[in-house]
This record gives sequence, C-alpha cells and structure tokens, in this order.
Amino acid sequence: MANIRDLKKDINYVLGDIIEAVYIIEESNKTTGSKEGNAIIDQAIVTFDDLIAKVNKRDVENRKAHLKAVRKELEKEATSLIKKLNKLG
Repeated sequence: MANIRDLKKDINYVLGDIIEAVYIIEESNKTTGSKEGNAIIDQAIVTFDDLIAKVNKRDVENRKAHLKAVRKELEKEATSLIKKLNKLG
C-alpha cells in the first residue's frame, strides 16, 4: 500500500523538518538548548510517535477514513508546531 508508506514518509519529513528548523533558529539566535525550543522538539517527537502508532493500527473499521483522519491530524499538529516555531524566531 503506497498510501500508507507515503503517509509515514510525510509524517517523518514534516516533523523532522520542524525539529531541524528549531535547531537552525536556535543556532542563528545563539539560544541553543532553550526551553521553548526543547518543548517544540519534545512535542514533535510525541506527535510523531502518536501518528505512527495510529497509522500502524490495523483493527479499524474503515482503513481509508482512518488514514485520512491521521493525515488531517498531521496537518493540524504541524500547523500548531510551526506557529510555536515562528514565535521562537
């Protein structure tokens, strides 16, 4: 199922890019290891674990609708993290 593989890649890339952006912003502002940056990274990791667990869940009634909901949740969480990231910079 290419759809599941693509969704997992999207989760990995989006949240990985957010974490990388935190490091870049902190390095450019000389605030490496800030509490706010660490909170964003921690939330991104928790979101990653949660979404991957939801994608791997097999005992759902409608798999297609379930994966659509996971994709929507990824968008919502990523938007929230990006707003926090913008405040960091």
